Amino acid sequence: MELQKKLQTLMQEAVDTCQVAGVNLLVYQDGKEIFYGEAGYADREEKKPISRDTIFRLYSQSKPVTAACAMKLMEEGKLDLYQCLGEFYPQFWDALVAEPGKALQRANGTVTVHDLLRMTSGIPYPDDQTPSGMASCKVFDEACARLHTDNGMTTQEFAEKMAKNPLAFHPGEKWAYGASADILGAVIEKASGKRFGEYLKEAILEPLRMTDTAFYVPKEKQDRLAKTYETYWENGKADMRLYTGDNLAINNYMDKAPAFESGGAGLASTLDDYMKFAQMLLQKGTYEGKQILKPATVEYMTGGALLDRQQACYENWVGLNGFTYSNLMRICHRPSQAGMLAREGEYGWDGWLGMYFANLPKEKITILMGTQKKDSGTFGLTRKLRNVLLSDLL
Repeated sequence: MELQKKLQTLMQEAVDTCQVAGVNLLVYQDGKEIFYGEAGYADREEKKPISRDTIFRLYSQSKPVTAACAMKLMEEGKLDLYQCLGEFYPQFWDALVAEPGKALQRANGTVTVHDLLRMTSGIPYPDDQTPSGMASCKVFDEACARLHTDNGMTTQEFAEKMAKNPLAFHPGEKWAYGASADILGAVIEKASGKRFGEYLKEAILEPLRMTDTAFYVPKEKQDRLAKTYETYWENGKADMRLYTGDNLAINNYMDKAPAFESGGAGLASTLDDYMKFAQMLLQKGTYEGKQILKPATVEYMTGGALLDRQQACYENWVGLNGFTYSNLMRICHRPSQAGMLAREGEYGWDGWLGMYFANLPKEKITILMGTQKKDSGTFGLTRKLRNVLLSDLL
């Protein structure tokens, strides 16, 4: 009871101090729920509390699910992780590299599916500092501009446009977080012969009965979709305001099926739905008697690591010390270097709006946190809740 009180107090304090508008936390151990708590609002203006069935925009917490689709195709023999992207999008055969301060040059080697899964492709997210980032920005901006029209950019069109852009570095040379998972979603379409969302539903969502997970939120569920907020300061005091912008070509309202099914950021889900996916991974690919992925596939998916030269780039990301990266997830290799309580072999990821997922396989623990706050990722509240929880359980 003491642990539950501490966790609940932390969540309520975060709401009271405008760190978040609302938050909920779900924890499993040994396949059983040991904690669920909630505080604050899914809709602050309407005073609608956050609840167990609140639907959240996952943003980058979509990535592990996309990786699982690629793993499924790999074990079915439909996808070779060393396949070159040029086999799917010929423009990648002649990829150029635009390193800051250097002339455009022909890429050394080609981007592979494996590079997409490790973020070593050189395909960046938008930025206004580098030639490749600015080129990505144009594609994402166009996709955003077309979101609310009848001519939305499709998953395939997105990949084809990105394939024409210069890479940020030579394939496999470095690590940089970027649009790799979005390209992987398009590759999954090519390899499966189906729309990404269709294959995802067939291979992962339906077998796990993840009925609240999709690339949009239908009309009958819209009242369960949390609003998005951002913290601002006025006269030295924090407050929160509604955020309604579209980001990374994701429709903030999520009120219609998108043409672009983003493997990197497009899914919406609930904590209970995502827990089914997390438990499937902890149980070596099995959930409620159904074999979703083979044990060897799950071991591969959750046990990877970057090469030394790539790891050096990854460690520049403050907050992920002690972790490496593979198959679109962080994986803890050196818990003593982490800035929070951590365990060797734990894995997971988070999302731009503060969604959080961690599996600790040796301890058989899953931690899921839900919130919708702009520019969050793994932030202070996440680490505080983790530390309180794990100091008690481990």
